[in-house]
Amino acid sequence: MSNYLSIESALIHGGAFEDSLVHSVNVPIYQTSTYQQFEIEGNPKWEYSRTGNPTRAALEALIAELEGGTAGFAFGSGMAALTAVLSLFQSGDKVLISSNVYGGTYRVLDKVFKQFGLACAIADTSDLAALEAAIDPSVRAILVESPANPLLTITDLASVAEIARKHGALSIVDNTFMTPYLQRPLELGADIVVHSATKYLGGHSDLIAGLVAVKGAELAQRIGFIQNATGGVLGPFDAFLLIRGIKTLAVRMDRHVENAERIAQWLQTNGAVRRLYYPGLPNAQGHDIQRRQAKNGGAMISFELREGYDVRKFFRSVQLVALAESLGGVESLVCHPASMTHASIPKHIRDSVGITDSLIRLSVGIEDSDDLICDLERAIAVSREG
Repeated sequence: MSNYLSIESALIHGGAFEDSLVHSVNVPIYQTSTYQQFEIEGNPKWEYSRTGNPTRAALEALIAELEGGTAGFAFGSGMAALTAVLSLFQSGDKVLISSNVYGGTYRVLDKVFKQFGLACAIADTSDLAALEAAIDPSVRAILVESPANPLLTITDLASVAEIARKHGALSIVDNTFMTPYLQRPLELGADIVVHSATKYLGGHSDLIAGLVAVKGAELAQRIGFIQNATGGVLGPFDAFLLIRGIKTLAVRMDRHVENAERIAQWLQTNGAVRRLYYPGLPNAQGHDIQRRQAKNGGAMISFELREGYDVRKFFRSVQLVALAESLGGVESLVCHPASMTHASIPKHIRDSVGITDSLIRLSVGIEDSDDLICDLERAIAVSREG
């Protein structure tokens, strides 16, 4: 972001695509599959939209700039982005993953890549000594979420990157919960950043997209080859929508976080709440690390109600907050990780890391915080048994 004073400006003007034809302020939607060429072997800049599209290229330049990376890549979903990254590895390699990660991450490793000989193992990446002890010669990557989904566990990203380098492995960070506005893992030493851009970057629950940013020309070349060879690219219209969403990321995230901090403080004093997970609270696990590596605690909250409260009644009783998959949109969403986002993780693993059947995950939107608290308070009251 060397051309701009702040990330707030880069979100709007970064990675800009110059329209030399009509000088459009916004990046045009190049809704085309192919491009006219005027001679064979002429090495044209644009030839086929799986290989490259001007609208997608503008988005890719934008995420590279925002994350401080060498290059960026746009995919049809967050899982397509992660699949491309995992395709860097080969049979016999192993990937260590955080002890609580998105269920789809575990599923693609355990059900898809496992059959090609790529192993995965779960590690508590918040415990650096335990993490290093889990590394053997087959480990080629450490894949981290911080804050992790859904327990908001915090991992020291700079230390993990250092450990990975020491052992000749890549450090990969899923930065979906934080976005580059709140946290920039490449600047902390990570090699690769992955986003489900469906979430905060898009911000309006109206598109599915994935983004990757990498550090170094070699990784950029390898991911670029995989993207073109496998073809899971983002279409130009969704790339346009995503660029538009990113322009308002700063103002949206500021409101998301303001609301989340207030709701977390309210939940902390609510007698119905047995356990609360929010890294923005001073007494939260990893709060000091979070303050060091991120702007704030983000806008995701997880909590459990005490015995005597029926979680099913709670989910049936929310009105303003919607029971739905996903997160990061302007509207507040609540979900039940054990049966929704993390259902693909075996129950004994969920239980061992704390993803219990009573866990509630809340994506705090940008509505009026008083209205959100009123809705949650009413749902909690209704869920009280007896």
